[in-house]
Amino acid sequence: MLLPLLFALPWAAVLAFLLLRVRLPREIPPGPPARTPFVSVVVPARDEAVNIASCVASLAASTYPDFEIVVVDDRSADGTGALARAVGPGHARALRVLDGTELPEGWLGKPWACAQGAAGAAGELLLFTDADTVHGPDLLSRAVAAMEEDRADLLTVTGRQLMGSFWERLVQPQIFLTIMFRFFNIGGPVEGRRWRDAIANGQFLLFRRDAYEALGGHAAVKHAVAEDLAMAQRVVRTGGRLSVRMAESAFATRMYRSLGELVDGWSKNLVKGGMTTVLPRLRPLVAPAMALGSVGLWIAPPVVLAAATLGVGGPGLLLWSAMATALSVLVWVLFTARMGAPPAYGLLYPLGAAVGTWISVRSWARGRNVEWKGRTYVLQDLSEVP
Repeated sequence: MLLPLLFALPWAAVLAFLLLRVRLPREIPPGPPARTPFVSVVVPARDEAVNIASCVASLAASTYPDFEIVVVDDRSADGTGALARAVGPGHARALRVLDGTELPEGWLGKPWACAQGAAGAAGELLLFTDADTVHGPDLLSRAVAAMEEDRADLLTVTGRQLMGSFWERLVQPQIFLTIMFRFFNIGGPVEGRRWRDAIANGQFLLFRRDAYEALGGHAAVKHAVAEDLAMAQRVVRTGGRLSVRMAESAFATRMYRSLGELVDGWSKNLVKGGMTTVLPRLRPLVAPAMALGSVGLWIAPPVVLAAATLGVGGPGLLLWSAMATALSVLVWVLFTARMGAPPAYGLLYPLGAAVGTWISVRSWARGRNVEWKGRTYVLQDLSEVP
């Protein structure tokens, strides 16, 4: 019986890795900053009617003393711009809704919308935030304080993931745990030579304007499907200072609302973004490693356990599969709860893993072709990416 126990060690190692090696970012400071530079909050929005009002209203309620809100209506067809205008500026110096212009050749939609917002903004600091976010009243003040504290050129903040549907609660933990395996010390300092280890949350990117312009702004990442990751890498690679902090009590995002949105959204950037975080010679291995790792770790043990309970393979196989499955359940119950979903969803992890595997395969199979919100893109060849 010793051999089945040894074969179960990888699942025990995964649990130990998550408990002992993963380091989450530090919380942003609780107090206001010593200095309050003018901040321009830029919100790129394309067909965000379901989200835009709550996002803008939360920004307008900020207690930060000097800021403006610039919404870029990226040629929406659902009334996004009108809904944003109807909110009102609240505590902001101004609320402006810019009508986005036609997408130039070679640009992806979000970088182009962000670039237009930056061009129309006046702030010393530029905050790029997504339309599906909700901001606490003190978030901007605390974020500026964190930027000053860390002397950062780019501050990015992680928050809570709002998950309202069955599929969100099942699949989102799968994706975020996959990301955590690559970025297990997300809040730690990243030196220039390790720039591939840099990561940022595109839902909240706070730049010093001079640093943003020195990088070339969003024009420098106009072709990047994961523009937040590309921005973070570029900051570190050019000698800038990146800071990753946490603000779960003051910042929340609901990225997707259905299984279709989950699949389409993560297919767009999961594998393609992940490939830029490894050396070029290893990139062909990223998609197979993600798919095989998911099948081997999370799908195979419960499938084998079901077969073993029917008498296939003998007691050794039954013992191994039962231990591997039990350890997997523990991992997913704990991680699902940590993400704010009911822990019982962790019991359904094989189904979530199957969807996650499909997303990885789908993302890889589409190659350079991406579809998102009614637009079709052909991405830059990875051979052109360092």
